[in-house]
Amino acid sequence: MASPLISAGEVQWITAGVSFNCRNDGRQREDFRELSAQLGVIAQATGSARVQLGETDVIVGCKAEIGSPDPERPDCGRLVFGVECSPVASPAFRGRGGDELSGELARALERSFYPGPSGRAGGVDLSALSIVSGKTCWVLYVDALLLNIGGNLHDALSVAAKAALADAKIPKVEVVQGEDPTDEPDYEVDDDPQQAQRLDVARVPLCVTVSQIGAHSVVDLTAQEELCSSASVQVAVDASGAVCGLTKRRQKGVDPSVALEMVEVAQRAAAKLHAALADSLAEQQAQQMSVG
Repeated sequence: MASPLISAGEVQWITAGVSFNCRNDGRQREDFRELSAQLGVIAQATGSARVQLGETDVIVGCKAEIGSPDPERPDCGRLVFGVECSPVASPAFRGRGGDELSGELARALERSFYPGPSGRAGGVDLSALSIVSGKTCWVLYVDALLLNIGGNLHDALSVAAKAALADAKIPKVEVVQGEDPTDEPDYEVDDDPQQAQRLDVARVPLCVTVSQIGAHSVVDLTAQEELCSSASVQVAVDASGAVCGLTKRRQKGVDPSVALEMVEVAQRAAAKLHAALADSLAEQQAQQMSVG
């Protein structure tokens, strides 16, 4: 992906500002930019959301289809993630330029949103997507489109994916068995949205990227600030503050004591991010119910 140009003087200016806990846009080191989340932006989707975090702009839509469960999790549904980098976001994404980034982001979402081996601990409760144990389940295809990249893409994508899943309405399914028990049953899908169920996303974590600029830990970097960072740690944190996963990025290593500090910063920042998203979702879902 093409990076914005930055001079040595600008790097020194940004690094010095971070050391005084005053960034170029006036934020402190642990402050996020303004978060905007819109639900139901794709009418034909099961659930959708558009999230803008500063200049970063992401749309996520999810579509529910009846399919087969994973043999290792016969009583659970499945999540399938896909990410597409729009050429509008960067000229480097023309052709197959964004394939590497798309794969990285899709894997990051899967690590954060997929629950543990039981299918019930953490992440999305996939047992709610089961229809007939070992035979059929709901498969949620979660597809993201990157419209603009203004820094901190992973965090914005994580918020948008959780918002889209919170907006999803899974249709009610009635299993109709034929006269012969050996026959494959029919599945009648209820189109009434009032009968649809919503997913419980309360335990779904959000990704918080903490980066080192100089000797300090900083969250929600802009595109220019990312060029001044020596190392980054992506921490998946749920609403209770529990750490669900950690991924190190960039080439420079991180001292263990610094890594612990970065995790603590991520937990504090995640609490603010979860609260901001919860308020936005509650407000918009209340508006949808009043309109409906």
